[in-house]
Amino acid sequence: MKLLRHGPKGQEKPAILDAEGRVRDLSALIADLTPAQLSPQGLAALRALDLNALPVVSQGRLAVPWTGMGKFIAIGLNYADHAAEANMPIPKEPIVFTKTVDCAVGANHPVVLPQGSVKGDWEVELGIVIGSMARYVSEADALNHVAGYCVVNDVSEREYQLERGSQWDKGKGCDTFGPIGPWLVTADEVGDPQNLSMWLDVNGHRYQNGSTKTMIFGVAAIVSHLSRFMTLRAGDLIITGTPPGVGMGVKPNPVFLKPGDVMRLAIEKLGEQQQTVHAWDPALIDG
Repeated sequence: MKLLRHGPKGQEKPAILDAEGRVRDLSALIADLTPAQLSPQGLAALRALDLNALPVVSQGRLAVPWTGMGKFIAIGLNYADHAAEANMPIPKEPIVFTKTVDCAVGANHPVVLPQGSVKGDWEVELGIVIGSMARYVSEADALNHVAGYCVVNDVSEREYQLERGSQWDKGKGCDTFGPIGPWLVTADEVGDPQNLSMWLDVNGHRYQNGSTKTMIFGVAAIVSHLSRFMTLRAGDLIITGTPPGVGMGVKPNPVFLKPGDVMRLAIEKLGEQQQTVHAWDPALIDG
């Protein structure tokens, strides 16, 4: 299933995409796509619906595909070739940091650079959406706790991330720095999460072209690892690192985001995003 939320800010409605790509309204059946709907029982109930009986509606503004996200966790340097371009050693275990839940926006929301930003950057990443509580789970059992997957742009400010006390969170959690979607695709429809191609363009130039095949730590290993250090709950989001081709890795001169730039990115089976970059403007953040 492909699940989404759309509509004006504060009036988002839940919906599902049918096999022909039409948006089918779910709002008469559920108030919203909450962590309860992402549980195995909630997904089973949605899967049992006759989509042909649901009204077709026009897609409005895309929001984050579900509500009630408790944590936005990220894994750093999870592709060996990206670690090399960043001139950093390959990690021996997952590097974990957080993005603020407030940075999460819909797939096509404007990306607003923070005040003083000089090194805005992009990262196409596979997002894991948790569907049931995971605490000390094994790798063998880890995927049973995954509701689905989504495309995420891990927008970053490299000066904030790397030059201000080496606290990555500073450059990762700025408002609008987490576009998600266009939809959440359930795990059964995705199949093997370690065999998905992915790409990202800026202003029509292809910078990233990779595959989840080259992850250092796969989805099952990441979920298992994190569950040792925190309780993962339905609605939590984990992003899993990016392949090479980020702006700071461009040789000989890094390329950083500027107002007017347009980013397009996609992951196989999960859909495509597009964002336009803007200078600081608080009016654009909550739109």
